[in-house]
Amino acid sequence: MSERIRVVLVDDQQMVRAGFRMVIDSQPDLTVVGEVGDGAAAVELLARTPADVVLMDIRMPGTDGIEATRQVTELPEPPRVLVLTTFDLDEYVMAAIGAGASGFLLKDAAPEDMLDAIRTVHAGDSVIAASSTRRLLQHVAPMLRGGGPVVPAGEADPGLAALTQREREVLEQMAYGATNGEIAAHFFVSEATVKTHVGRVLAKTGSRDRVQAVVLAYRTGLVAPADLLRNA
Repeated sequence: MSERIRVVLVDDQQMVRAGFRMVIDSQPDLTVVGEVGDGAAAVELLARTPADVVLMDIRMPGTDGIEATRQVTELPEPPRVLVLTTFDLDEYVMAAIGAGASGFLLKDAAPEDMLDAIRTVHAGDSVIAASSTRRLLQHVAPMLRGGGPVVPAGEADPGLAALTQREREVLEQMAYGATNGEIAAHFFVSEATVKTHVGRVLAKTGSRDRVQAVVLAYRTGLVAPADLLRNA
């Protein structure tokens, strides 16, 4: 059996952590290796405890989840961070993504959605394509357009300019929240081909993961929020 995915829980509510731990530890491929109740403790724990994925609450006393995410992702061997949020905290979600979060998860998501999100992020993907977070992306997409200077796509960003036509089309589908399987079906190609395209998109745009690539797509105007709503 392969090694288990190591998860750290960061939430100021002990009952929330207990619920997450029970669900995660019930899986043969997952294990909780630590839990803390605030951001500062999370940074300290992760500096000495190897972990693969962190479930990070945003609003906590002291060091909040945004600052903790920034510090955690700057560690020598950083884990991937899944931000726990609700629909009424959009501005915090965008700040967390800017701080280096690899995705976001609704705090009231179903247990299976949480487990899928952990596995997906650990595999190097993002959770943007999950059904619950796709709705959240629709909700915050207009804010992405306002998060930085907007320029004609490909004209001022060398990464976008370097993309082939198909790679640009794949990035557009990523920004709509499509999974690799959905992208493969859309273009009538294999998932392996899509994975190759996605890898090239990330490399050429200098994006650490799909979340960062999607943010770039909106901020440069390659995709508009209205496009996401039409393609939902």
